[in-house]
Amino acid sequence: MRLPNMSSNFLLAPIPENADFFSIRDIKLAVFGASGVGKTAMIVRFLTKRFIGDYETNTGNLYSRLMCLEGEQTYLQIQDTPGHVKMEIDSAPVPEILRCLQWAEGILLVYSITDSKSYEYVRHLYQHIRKVYSDSKIPVILVANKGDLLHVRQVSSDSGIQLANELGCFFVEISTSENCQGVCDVFQYLCKEINKVQTSSSGERRRVSIIPRPRSPNMQDLKRRFKQALTPKVKASSTVA
Repeated sequence: MRLPNMSSNFLLAPIPENADFFSIRDIKLAVFGASGVGKTAMIVRFLTKRFIGDYETNTGNLYSRLMCLEGEQTYLQIQDTPGHVKMEIDSAPVPEILRCLQWAEGILLVYSITDSKSYEYVRHLYQHIRKVYSDSKIPVILVANKGDLLHVRQVSSDSGIQLANELGCFFVEISTSENCQGVCDVFQYLCKEINKVQTSSSGERRRVSIIPRPRSPNMQDLKRRFKQALTPKVKASSTVA
């Protein structure tokens, strides 16, 4: 299943300056995938797309920001997960992956079209997701990144669609470096799917109060992270050329 086209305007909005307490929705999502597939670059690209309002980051690679989703203030948390962890289908999830799976309400499974091993890695990851969420439905989107590097492609679009059909999730192929809107559409759609699950399971959307206000944004830090995240890809392109 391919990811539906989303609106060109991702719903980010500033929080009123005179608000000391916020009664808002809470959405938690995690980005999984092997090392070097562009997980961090996707997150930072999303955060810098329309930088309105405040965001937070911490040493645990947890990104947070306030946004407006479907007319309501929403506290979005994005967990960037380690990609170097060895995954075996028949083994139990390692503690650091298990904690992220249990915490998340929606998941992005990311692989690179230039790395067939990263494709197999997300297949193993999904088996662990099903072990943790055997009796419940958690929204999952399969993301094929680095779609601009067609000259070094190892995984075809048809293979991505086939895997998504096997897993029963949506599929999208993007280029983080060239198509910022595509990156934002992925996060937007996953947030909406999480919202549907929250609403149908509880009859009303879960809310949480956040205090104090998040820190002011550090644009230089975000730009530095995005440049670092893309560095391996740039080197790979130069080597092939």
